[in-house]
Amino acid sequence: MAPGRTAGPTDGQDQGVTSATPLDPTTLPLEQKALLLSGQDFWSTPAVEAAGLPSVVLTDGPHGVRRQQGDFDQIGLLESVPATCFPPAVAVGSSWDPEVAERIGAAIGVEARAIGVPVVLGPGVNIKRSPLCGRNFEYYSEDPLLAGVLGAAHVRGQQGEGVGASVKHFAANNQETQRMQVSADVDERTLREIYLPAFERVVTESQPATVMCAYNRVNGVYASQNRWLLTEVLREEWGFRGAVVSDWGAVDDRVAALEAGLDLQMPSDHGAGNQAVVDAVRAGRLAEDVVDRSVARVAALAGLVTEPTDGFDVDAHHALARELAAGCAVLLKNDGDTLPLGSGRRVAVVGEFARTPRFQGGGSSHVNATRVEDALTALRASLTVTFAPGSTLDGSGDAAALRAEAVAAARDAEVAVVFAGLAESDESEGFDRSTLDLPAAQVQLIRAVAAVAPRTVVVLSSGSVVSLEGWHDDVDAVLAGFLLGQAGGAALADLLTGAVDPSGRLAETIPLRLQDTPSYLNFPGEQGHVRYGEGVMVGYRHFETAEVPVRYPFGHGLSYTTFATSDLQVRTNDVDAATVTLTVTNTGERAGRHVVQVYVATTAGPVRRPARELRAFTKVSLAAGESTTVAFELDRRAFAYWDVREHDWVVAAGEHTVQIGDSAADVVAEATVTLAGDAVVPELTLGSSVAEWFGHPVAGPQLLAGFLATMPEGAAEMHEGMLQMIGSMPMRRFAADFGSAIPAAELERLMTAAQAAR
Repeated sequence: MAPGRTAGPTDGQDQGVTSATPLDPTTLPLEQKALLLSGQDFWSTPAVEAAGLPSVVLTDGPHGVRRQQGDFDQIGLLESVPATCFPPAVAVGSSWDPEVAERIGAAIGVEARAIGVPVVLGPGVNIKRSPLCGRNFEYYSEDPLLAGVLGAAHVRGQQGEGVGASVKHFAANNQETQRMQVSADVDERTLREIYLPAFERVVTESQPATVMCAYNRVNGVYASQNRWLLTEVLREEWGFRGAVVSDWGAVDDRVAALEAGLDLQMPSDHGAGNQAVVDAVRAGRLAEDVVDRSVARVAALAGLVTEPTDGFDVDAHHALARELAAGCAVLLKNDGDTLPLGSGRRVAVVGEFARTPRFQGGGSSHVNATRVEDALTALRASLTVTFAPGSTLDGSGDAAALRAEAVAAARDAEVAVVFAGLAESDESEGFDRSTLDLPAAQVQLIRAVAAVAPRTVVVLSSGSVVSLEGWHDDVDAVLAGFLLGQAGGAALADLLTGAVDPSGRLAETIPLRLQDTPSYLNFPGEQGHVRYGEGVMVGYRHFETAEVPVRYPFGHGLSYTTFATSDLQVRTNDVDAATVTLTVTNTGERAGRHVVQVYVATTAGPVRRPARELRAFTKVSLAAGESTTVAFELDRRAFAYWDVREHDWVVAAGEHTVQIGDSAADVVAEATVTLAGDAVVPELTLGSSVAEWFGHPVAGPQLLAGFLATMPEGAAEMHEGMLQMIGSMPMRRFAADFGSAIPAAELERLMTAAQAAR
């Protein structure tokens, strides 16, 4: 084995070889079919030697391979083969760069093949509905477009190396509280516009090998048993061809899950579910072709099994982790050009996180990193540094004495850099946070240091946003690193010293108060239900529409250089799509990267729309003084809303404004276009309201003419006022009261005409 390379599987488990031809499920006994549809242990499927099917190992991701050492009889969270811990999704989301996501996916694929893993479970594309969700570090963004583009890129990179992905957790899995039982009660439009699009994009663009269903219920039905989700939407609408796998322990009723479209139950339930499937088929309650269908899908995963490769380049992957991490951190504030730190400056580094970095989340995605770099060591390589821990991560020790030591160090320095954030015990899979605040000891430390230091910089490490209130205005610069993976400490040093220009942008809003967040009154629910009462107004959609002030908006991020946008042009075509072009110029004195954010705003149509919605983005690299022209193609979906009556995407006729933003709150250029929109002819029934009948494009004019012809003189003037009073009355009741004015036969004729026009 070459130096700097790690070995493959350490437990000697035989990976086998795949069958040369697809499996014909009808050739297997029923008992063996049922066996194939459940794990043989915690992390693998059973082998079927007679059919040439090897065991398939599925292990945790998404930001590194967590292949358990030894046997697979239990979960073994902290006993795994060494692998590179790349930046988690919370950081990748802030990169706004699909190339970062794809390169991480590809590197994970290389390592998975070396370690003997055909399927790595990730990426997670669930929406950050609340900043308190304990698993937000595994998810990209509060916006479905950003999450979907990055998720599709990760899958593309990973599967390009021959390793299957598992996009998760499908769907509406946005909290850890009661996650295995809670019902996410979400209306149809909100599901379609917010919680499903990221999955849709990953499936339609990248065809992941598997989709993992969520633990929770969706509108009362377990995701594992939700036929609408797993079959009607996922397969019939989106064309998913892979296998649906359960989250570990997510199956409540094995037979109902199979009928709904779930293929593989994980982990093993020691045969109980297998027997239930066999019994259901033999009793005629479950069609055997349903079992055959799922067997074929699971058997296809065997095609991913290969002999382990000869390890991977540990040093190269660590260097890659460092490079990518530097593109993920967000410079939130930089008053007086406090950053970057010039060489030779006396710097006081304060905070235990500087030498004991927090670089990943807790729970099933915890990677056994090949090495870990801290910021303190990296900063000492180029700066004159004194260090004081200031506080402890667990709150132990003499807080006053530790703080006094840090204040003394800060007083004697030119710049104090305080490393603060959340410990792993503060946020993890399995529970949600109860507050946005940093630990009180850290807030006291920041304020005490800022009171004496000439300049103060705060570097944050956390799996989701934290409150900046109570200290933000006391400091000169804030760099949000989130969780940057095993090389994150060195990447932060690169950013602080200016070796790399900051280019991250917020993938989630930083509010002023928890009470301002749109899900505040409904998160995490009660008595087994969580009501998504904010509807489509999630994240920045709420803050911008309701004009609620925030500390930093979605899309915000600073650089050590400056950029300008000019020459915006928007050209439409006859299918309600548009081409957007603009010029971006680096107006500063050093090279940098800029995120171009394209939003669409409209008030057209019958539903309330957010103030603006992200519809396209790209990240460009520019030398000092350089300009580039950027083009985007906005398809009709970029202008559409989900119509709950048509159960489809509809473009409203009228004005739509394309906006270029430096963030969701800072529009720097805009152009308005008029779209023809969809000529929607609504369905009419006797249950439709009077207002819907009179306003119908086909039936309305005829109905009004006939109605007024039978009414006394002056009725026309009364018509508008009358509609205001009785407009919501169902036509069935209205016709009963005014039967002589609107004959039943005429209503039937008008309903037929309306249906013909649809």
